[in-house]
Amino acid sequence: MTTTLPAAQAAPGEAAAPFVRDTVRWLERAVIGLNLCPFAKGVHTKGQVHYAVTLSDDPAEVLALLRSELSALAAAPAEVRDTTLLVLPNCLQDFLDFNDFLEVAEAQLDDLELDGTLQIASFHPQFQFAGTAVDDVSNCTNRAPYPTLHLLREDSIDRAVAVFPDAEMIYERNIEVLQSLGMSGWTALDVGPTPPELPASGPSQGKV
Repeated sequence: MTTTLPAAQAAPGEAAAPFVRDTVRWLERAVIGLNLCPFAKGVHTKGQVHYAVTLSDDPAEVLALLRSELSALAAAPAEVRDTTLLVLPNCLQDFLDFNDFLEVAEAQLDDLELDGTLQIASFHPQFQFAGTAVDDVSNCTNRAPYPTLHLLREDSIDRAVAVFPDAEMIYERNIEVLQSLGMSGWTALDVGPTPPELPASGPSQGKV
């Protein structure tokens, strides 16, 4: 039996812009600024990161867009699009729901015959390692302003690891960096979602 997914639609540029800005700020200040991923600066500087945003709150629509973005990444030249960040500001807000969705997301790699070509990493504003407290700063290694799926090329990962001999130590180093920073230091980075703008108020009708 074949399941038909809804049409995949990314938010248009104007609607997506605030969520892309927040994600880029997180990337620049936290991921690159704290050197949590030594491989991120190069692709960001070269403009090889593609941002896709969906405003849907329906996981089925998110899954459809994920399939579309996986196919597009695989088809694009790496020097044009090396990696993709799929940002979900309105969907899978609960971390446990997001975690459950990841299993379905990973299955798309096999379904699209992209296993071994692409990988899916994930970030979530409520990310929490098993056995840690919710306010443990180590959780921030995997926290982003919005639920986010990071689509990566395995070839790019292999090349990056080849020139970074201590790649297996990145995780331990990141924990040390964040523990040194502390939760107050992380908060000071201001890498959370931007509050929505309030509508402009009209002229006052009252008397002073």
